[in-house]
Order: sequence, then C-alpha cells, then structure tokens
Amino acid sequence: MRFEGTSAYVADKDLMVAVNAAIALERPLLVKGEPGTGKTELARQVASALGLELIEWNVKSTTRAQQGLYEYDAVSRLRDSQLGDDRFNDIRNYIRRGKLWEAFASDKKVVLLIDEIDKADIEFPNDLLQELDRMEFFVYETGETIRAVQRPIVIITSNNEKELPDAFLRRCFFHYIRFPDIDTLTRIVEVHYPGIRKRLVEAALSQFFEIREVPGLKKKPSTSEALDWIRLLVTDDVAPEDLRGEAKNALPRLHGALLKNEQDVHLFERLAFMARRNA
Repeated sequence: MRFEGTSAYVADKDLMVAVNAAIALERPLLVKGEPGTGKTELARQVASALGLELIEWNVKSTTRAQQGLYEYDAVSRLRDSQLGDDRFNDIRNYIRRGKLWEAFASDKKVVLLIDEIDKADIEFPNDLLQELDRMEFFVYETGETIRAVQRPIVIITSNNEKELPDAFLRRCFFHYIRFPDIDTLTRIVEVHYPGIRKRLVEAALSQFFEIREVPGLKKKPSTSEALDWIRLLVTDDVAPEDLRGEAKNALPRLHGALLKNEQDVHLFERLAFMARRNA
C-alpha cells in the first residue's frame, strides 16, 4: 500500500516518502505548514488514491480528546428513567461514538484525519497518546475495551499555532510542507484550472511572489488564495500585459483575494504613495 500522488494533487517526492514511511511504521503522520498549503487535502487525496474511506475529525478550541473516543449522555438517561422509557435499561443507548471509535470499529482500513490539532488545549495531544499508540481505549460505562480491527492510517495537521508536547511528537512521523516554488505552484494552478492561459499564470504568479516578499507583510497570501485570485483574474479577463505593467509596490487589483487584513492593505497604499512621491 503506497501513495504515489493523484492527478488532482501535486505532491513532491519528500511528501510521498513521508506518507509511505508513516504507513510502513504504522505511526501517525504529523503534517505542518502554512495555512493553505494543502495539509487537509493531503488526507483526502491519500484516501482517494488508496481507495480507503476517510474519517475526518475537525478540531476546534473547545474540542476535548474524550469526544474523539465517545461521549456518555447521562442527562438523557436520567430523563428516560424518569419517563419510564425502556431505553434506560441499556447504557449503550446513551453512548455516542467518536471519530476514533468509528475508525477503530471499521472492518476495513481507513484514513483518519485529525485536522488542526494545535487549535485545541495544550493537553489535548497528550490525552490521545495511549489511544493512538496502542490503537485501543477503555469504555468505563460498559467495561469493554475497543481495539482497532484494522490499524487506520492517521494523518494529523497543525498550523503551528502552538507547540506540541515532546511525548506526542515522538510517536509521530513528521513532515513540513514547504511553500511551493513558482514551478510547483504553476503545476498546482494547471491541476485546478486545466487549459488556463500560460502567459496569464506566468504574470500572475510573478506578481504573487513579489507580494509575498514585501517586507512588513502581516499575513502572506497562501496557495489557496493564489488560486482564488487567478480565478478572479480569468473571470475579469485581465490581460497579462496589464499585470506586468503594474508598479511593484502598488495595491494589486482584486487585492481582497490576497490581502486579508487592513494593516497589509494600508502597507501597500503607503508603498504606492511613496513610490508616486519619489517618481
């Protein structure tokens, strides 16, 4: 079982090596990188390429590790006992399976995505150490142990918002997705927009990388934002010559697709003003 990329996802050699190493070691693959570099999409493409089901667990700031295992609804059971409902007699009626339980219970190998693990509390990764290492957990309410029928392929993404514990990192195979260079990003654009005008892509990406290199930029535009911007340029039928003719520090046209806060917009406005004054 090897991942060799898909026609819908541009994966470099190092990324494919990382995925296959994690599969061979049967360890979680921890993927870091700038937002918009395709970390979440990687799990979907691995599942697609290997013909496996994908189970997604999207982590939020309020997510607890226990929710990934199961949740016991004691309130509903108490209410049913007061109403004389027969469901009360079987505690299993009040246990809601989490995403890890779904993955462990599957008769077939699946891909389990734990997305943006760094959004949760700092103890969240530690609370999953044993479960991800042993691929089992204990259900206290029923006294049963849930073990993985088929060890899932676990892919964990992080945007580096906070440091992850060393004990958790030791149990993962790590890969950092570097921001693509202009040749790789050109291939990504062609995958998403086949047949797009090459001269427009060339001019747009040249300007895009110039924008990313502007000193003082608070948030550099990502791969996904580049794709949105190019789509808008195509929709507005912008000529490559118009993009090449724009001043380097001028506010880019359709800049709302690239610049996502007022500080960066004001930065380009100041740069454009200074360039006009010095002309």
